[in-house]
Amino acid sequence: MSAISNYLENKLIDATLRGISYTSPATIYLALFTTNPNEDATGTEVTGGSYARKAVTFGPATDGSASNSADVLFSIATANWGTVTHIGIFDALTGGNMLYYGALSMSKTIQTNDQLKVNTGDITVTLA
Repeated sequence: MSAISNYLENKLIDATLRGISYTSPATIYLALFTTNPNEDATGTEVTGGSYARKAVTFGPATDGSASNSADVLFSIATANWGTVTHIGIFDALTGGNMLYYGALSMSKTIQTNDQLKVNTGDITVTLA
């Protein structure tokens, strides 16, 4: 995952080239999408069926990339969520600003009673 949202692009440019402070969020959240969120966060995020974004943590950056440092376990779906094709990293549990996004290496259809788990190290954010 190396796609950066318009929001974060602007914040990083302002922070590094204009001296305008950017405060990193205390907690970041993983969101699931059934369409590409694109850099303006206009994709279709999963809704209903006990879906909620989940907190995600990352290890230290090395050579321009960092990976999630713990498993991310979503709630058991109480209704069909559809086919998840993309993920996004947000600065809030609901609403907020998308920071990064990307396609899954394999789409995953989530049906009632399914539970999605993202294993440690499966999400890598790279800036190159």
